[in-house]
Amino acid sequence: MRHARAVDVPLSVDRSSGVSLGEQLVGQVRDLVARGVLCAGDPLPSSRVLAERLGISRGTVVTAWDVLAGEGYLTADRGATRIAPGVRVVPAASELPISTTPPRSTRTRRSVPDTGQIDLRPGKAVIAELDTPAWRGAWRDAASADAGAVPLRQHLADYLRLNRGVVREPDDIVITAGARDGLQLVLRVLGALRGRRLRVAVEDPGYSALRRVVEATGHIAIPIPVDEFGLNPGSLPTGEWAGTGTWDVVETPDAVVVTPGHQYPLGGTMPVSRRLELLRWARGHRAVVIEDDYDSELRYTGQPLPALAALDADRDTVVTLGSFTKVLGNGVGVGHLVAPDDLLPRLHTLRAELGSPVSAVAQRAIARFMDSGHLQRHTARMRRAYRRRRSLIAHALADLPDVAVVPMAGGSHAVIEVPDEAAAVTGAAQRGVLVSGLGEYWAASASRSGARAMTHARDAAEVAPAEPRADPREGLVLGLTAADADLEKGMRVLRDVLKPHPRKHRAQHGRR
Repeated sequence: MRHARAVDVPLSVDRSSGVSLGEQLVGQVRDLVARGVLCAGDPLPSSRVLAERLGISRGTVVTAWDVLAGEGYLTADRGATRIAPGVRVVPAASELPISTTPPRSTRTRRSVPDTGQIDLRPGKAVIAELDTPAWRGAWRDAASADAGAVPLRQHLADYLRLNRGVVREPDDIVITAGARDGLQLVLRVLGALRGRRLRVAVEDPGYSALRRVVEATGHIAIPIPVDEFGLNPGSLPTGEWAGTGTWDVVETPDAVVVTPGHQYPLGGTMPVSRRLELLRWARGHRAVVIEDDYDSELRYTGQPLPALAALDADRDTVVTLGSFTKVLGNGVGVGHLVAPDDLLPRLHTLRAELGSPVSAVAQRAIARFMDSGHLQRHTARMRRAYRRRRSLIAHALADLPDVAVVPMAGGSHAVIEVPDEAAAVTGAAQRGVLVSGLGEYWAASASRSGARAMTHARDAAEVAPAEPRADPREGLVLGLTAADADLEKGMRVLRDVLKPHPRKHRAQHGRR
């Protein structure tokens, strides 16, 4: 198998440590080899790329690589630095270091429908950057009569190991049609094992599509508030005496659905201390943590954290759901999951009984795209494009009073705090620009002030009873997949909608 050189090996530096930066890199590579995360022949990032990502000098990386080469860990191969073929993998007791901080598309792309509207809602526009000869060639080769077997699970195992710090065998991976398909599989298996309706904790605000999957499979969704670091395990029901004359809850959740790498929609990253607290809570209450590894590959500032499953050393607590949606678009319904060892056989059996929703052609096409290294290169292009579009949004709205773009370390969407969410959504729609309101992502959104434009009341009906959200923020959620030209037009409209209008302002003051 050919590896892409633009790999994201889970390396980080801690400037507060007493250990030099070079020694930290050397120690981490040794540990990754010992743990089996890095194997013989695996590529390491170039010294230039890694230095830029970590914010250190290139000389520091070069020196570290030289030390590892002298110890026999690394070798230079056709211009790339790789793990040496003869390196011996020895099991290590140390933990992985972690920082705390559609098929073929047409040539012409339009994110603007025939109505003339510009749709800037998340997940609505087509990813034009995917229209490349490599993408079309992967599908053409996969559909040919003599197409051989290209093992997608093997490529996914390599991706999880190199990019997410999760070591799994190819047979441990279940192919899905995306995060929602993977979630319904897990809930079906877990529900059968428990023999009753499940209580499933979900983030609030959070990804409403996953919340609806919980209800569609007959289970109960329990909204749990999030903050700037994502879901707070301290807010999870414990079933213990609360000290106020009542029980916290009678029953604790059977599962918790989280997006620790990039919380949706607010964008927070769950720190390692909170991740460990969540795992302790789950083990203490026999709960399963279902990690939606959302936008993990689209982090373009700061150091990426490995998947939550990388901390699940006993492989008994965490399910990780993965999808190519944010990189390849909604039209490519291919995803994967890895699960605790005791759930895997049942998941494989259920997948076989229901049949795979992903065709063999689609699996071969994605595998060929990964095998050629084009997926890594395309992902790098998307990171740059999303960062550029986020900057475009921030620049367009920078001088408007009471308007702020929420800082995020990556992702394919932006959140804009505004003084009047409903007025902004309605005003933009009247001028042909569609955006989502932040209120749509709260489980109790229907309990807010009356009828809200573009807000789906069914979200509130499909979850367990919840108090109205306490968070006072009003905002807009924009996708970053629209073409630059459409985004620029949309932002001109949105800027005009959001800026203060003197006549209206004077009229309002005159009535007081």
